[in-house]
Amino acid sequence: MTALWTTKAIEAATRGAAAGRLPQAVTGISIDSRTIAPGEVYFAIKGDVHDGHDFVAAALEAGAGLAVVARDRVAGRSDAFGNDAPLIVVDDVLAALRDLGAAARARSTARIVAVTGSVGKTSTKEALALALGANGETHASAASFNNHWGVPLSLARLAQSARYAVFEIGMNHAGEITPLVGLVRPQVAIITTVEPVHLEFFSSVAAIADAKAEIFLGLEPGGAALLNRDNPHYQRLKRRAAEAGVTRILSFGENARADARLLKCALQASSSTVEASILGVPVAYKVGAPGKHLVMNSLAVLAAASLCGADLARAALALARQAPAAGRGTRITLDLPGGPALVIDESYNANPTSMRAALALLGQAPLGPRGRRIAVLGDMLELGPAGADLHRGLVDPIGENEVDLVFCAGPLMACLWQALPSRSRGGYANSAAELEPQVLAAIRSGDALMVKASAGSRMGPIVKALVRRHSSDSASEPARARG
Repeated sequence: MTALWTTKAIEAATRGAAAGRLPQAVTGISIDSRTIAPGEVYFAIKGDVHDGHDFVAAALEAGAGLAVVARDRVAGRSDAFGNDAPLIVVDDVLAALRDLGAAARARSTARIVAVTGSVGKTSTKEALALALGANGETHASAASFNNHWGVPLSLARLAQSARYAVFEIGMNHAGEITPLVGLVRPQVAIITTVEPVHLEFFSSVAAIADAKAEIFLGLEPGGAALLNRDNPHYQRLKRRAAEAGVTRILSFGENARADARLLKCALQASSSTVEASILGVPVAYKVGAPGKHLVMNSLAVLAAASLCGADLARAALALARQAPAAGRGTRITLDLPGGPALVIDESYNANPTSMRAALALLGQAPLGPRGRRIAVLGDMLELGPAGADLHRGLVDPIGENEVDLVFCAGPLMACLWQALPSRSRGGYANSAAELEPQVLAAIRSGDALMVKASAGSRMGPIVKALVRRHSSDSASEPARARG
């Protein structure tokens, strides 16, 4: 395999000291001993639950070329990780990973896009990877690696040969985006939208907008900000961008003044067709996954691709291959007595905006004979004092999308349950585990069933239980991406 880093370059970037017999180069970077590939370098990061140093031996046994470890874990213990173990010893492993990420950015000539927003970061990042990938070698952060370790890890994996790169940047507190975007230093920064997410940690949605606007602080000189013109906080974000010194501020949306403007779209059960004007260029294309929210973000994707110098036609054509990520709209066919049923797995995460989008997808889903639309919903977390009202507020989109039955789990979803008309009540339980038998008993052929909740509500096992009980040749238990 092609070398990603020479060992000497890693030593220099991390200011580390070599120990043992080191290879000349490594082919990749990992922080997980369970998935590490032969020839990769293992960074022994200390997390909230596990200390990576406890798995150094396992990583080396699995074929890691070397491990980056903390000095205080080897001091006075020459055989701490086995005799002659190939190590680079540093003061702080996470800081060393950040330093390697900074070195990757310094050597790169790629055109770089950074994506943040309350909703749609990961799907937009994946769409950008498709659009840019149709034009040249493209690097993109894996899964939802968007935090204090995910961004440095993704950046450190950036190959010097990449022509384009896409990074997702997340936050749930003010001040978290600033250091991350300072590492990435994009030429294009996208804010998909600003919504009432993580309200537990913010005084208002306007404060969330200000935190998202930190992404402008890392834009390269002459870089462009892409903002959602349909969002109520557009003007606030535009001001923040100008205050940060951004001189190229562009927008996307249905607004007549948007630079990337939706002209027409047709929403189907599994895809959408779109007509748009992208920076003055008319484009017709297909988005391979369903949902109006994906259509809207595709405008930002194509505008960003154009700003990066990519061929717009190739970028637009590539979006036909877009597919939902695991737990974010994955469709699974179940084999039930009497015929198939559809499960839409939205169990990865949830907030009021993504919940409404998922209910809209359920409303578009095809039904079999006598089939019903069933929503299986768990608590949306980190909403603060507004949580109860935001859960009750789902009554309207449930009705608008002709959902027949609703199953609810969790204390916050009890607020929705009490607000539902009796004809819509499928079942309620305090937890997902307690709700599972009710859902398994309820589903029948022809149904379309959607599972949605915040990750902490642990609704994913309901999807897995449905698949186990009603597996078919076309269905496989979905893998979960890490958030």
